[in-house]
Amino acid sequence: MMRRSVTGAIAGALSSAALVGTGEHLLLGLVLGAGIGAGYSATLRPTRGAYVDNLMAAASLGVPLWTLISIIALPLVSGQMPEWSAAQMRQHFPMLVGWVIYGSGLGLTTQALNDIVERVFGPEVFPSPPSPPEKKRIAILGGGFAGMRVAECLEELVGGSAFITLVSETNALLFTPMLAEVAGSSLEPSHITTPLRSSLHSTEFIRARVAGIDLAARRVNLARGAVGTEEGRREDIPYDHLVLALGAVSNYLGMPNLEQRSFDFKTLLDAIRIRNHVIEMFETADREPDPSVRKPMLTFVIAGGGFAGIELAGALNDFARGILADYASLHPEEVSVIVVHSRERVLPELSESLAHYAQKRMEDRGVAFRLNTRLVDAQPGRVALSNGEIDAHTLVWTAGTAPNPLLRSLPVEKDKRGAVVVDHALAVRGYSGVWALGDCAAIHDTKTGKSCPPTAQFALREAELVARNIKAQMEGSPLRGFHFNSLGALCVVGHQTACAELTLPFARGKSMRFSGLFAWFLWRGIYLSKLPGLERKIRVLMDWTVELFFPRDIVQTIDLK
Repeated sequence: MMRRSVTGAIAGALSSAALVGTGEHLLLGLVLGAGIGAGYSATLRPTRGAYVDNLMAAASLGVPLWTLISIIALPLVSGQMPEWSAAQMRQHFPMLVGWVIYGSGLGLTTQALNDIVERVFGPEVFPSPPSPPEKKRIAILGGGFAGMRVAECLEELVGGSAFITLVSETNALLFTPMLAEVAGSSLEPSHITTPLRSSLHSTEFIRARVAGIDLAARRVNLARGAVGTEEGRREDIPYDHLVLALGAVSNYLGMPNLEQRSFDFKTLLDAIRIRNHVIEMFETADREPDPSVRKPMLTFVIAGGGFAGIELAGALNDFARGILADYASLHPEEVSVIVVHSRERVLPELSESLAHYAQKRMEDRGVAFRLNTRLVDAQPGRVALSNGEIDAHTLVWTAGTAPNPLLRSLPVEKDKRGAVVVDHALAVRGYSGVWALGDCAAIHDTKTGKSCPPTAQFALREAELVARNIKAQMEGSPLRGFHFNSLGALCVVGHQTACAELTLPFARGKSMRFSGLFAWFLWRGIYLSKLPGLERKIRVLMDWTVELFFPRDIVQTIDLK
């Protein structure tokens, strides 16, 4: 800048001869010429040989400079008003010519001096612009509630300052609270799923299976091929931050026969298979003349009396008894839905009074309960219990879960269940930049010290904290600990009946309990509002409306063979 200013001042002083020759005082002309020249040259980056450009640019400045200085500024400085009459403007016309000649000379002289200075001292040296900071790479493993919410929050918090990648074996988020209604043929399967690609705007989505994680090399190995196969193209993705949101799988407690002969109930495909199997059992039983053979076909055993098991039992009971009208040869007393639970009461997540209410209402509708009972084996057409047997062709397992088996290979601290132990900020101990949350992590509340349950409402809040802590670690700010008070619990137990226990935010330890039709409306209203996407909300609402006026569909949508 100093070099340009000095060159421009010299060029302006030399060109000021045109101003002095047309009436300006010598000293004033030199000062004006040098000052304007310095400013003109300082604002332009020198370009070798650009004489015509500089001549035209500087000459065009003559008119505004004449107006501002000779017509306005100088009269005001001398205590006179600006001279705007035609006669007065004609008197100043020689000054206009002088200013245009000055500009032309300034442009040519500045260009000539710049070329000379460049030959003598070399071209100008410009500081190289600072290189942008390297973008961090954030890999999120798992496309459930926790994984998707982490990606959404990171998009808002870090924006374009990081590459965000989400890896999931499915391309959609499954809204699991409504999964039982798919098995019970109340909702269309696609209506409770939200495409991950449509929901995440700046996150790279990869549909693949995680084959391995190298924490030392900070890389994730993916198997990208047909879902459910081991073969496929392998790919490694590096990361600076890794979020483990891999969820949980069914835990059959080391009983291979149960795993082989029971239906799982965790994915959308599981719900579709259960629904179609129930229809298949009715179709087969309808052509069976022997009542003793028909009875096991229409007996459906649900293992587990938690939320998933009770909601599924209620949905299947309504579905099975509702479609009896289409099978004239079958009788209501032949249909049995049995819940087997290892504890003394169902729904341990709810208060005892609501759990007893739920059991009583379900029993009134034909659901049977075998409490303080465990499943020990399963054979074709028979389910073995700790205190007897049940002849049944259908067994659905909801009695236990375990963290994703992939975690077993990781050299990190785990609890007895196999979940990854994390600190107060949900960071994996001993590995910087690695985080875990949801069903695959062992999380304790920072304030209460209590273990956090693997529910969606906790997973969503954990995801928001992980995103904030990743941003804080990138900026060198302190991390925050996890704390969240449960909002309550909701469980639908059958036709227009539900249980609800809502925590009062301003009354510590207090809750409001609802049951029956009002709780059922509450369940549907709350979960409909939480279902992602307006389109999905409308589709689910239409399904519920159709269900009020028409019987449930019994079309099998997949081939069971």
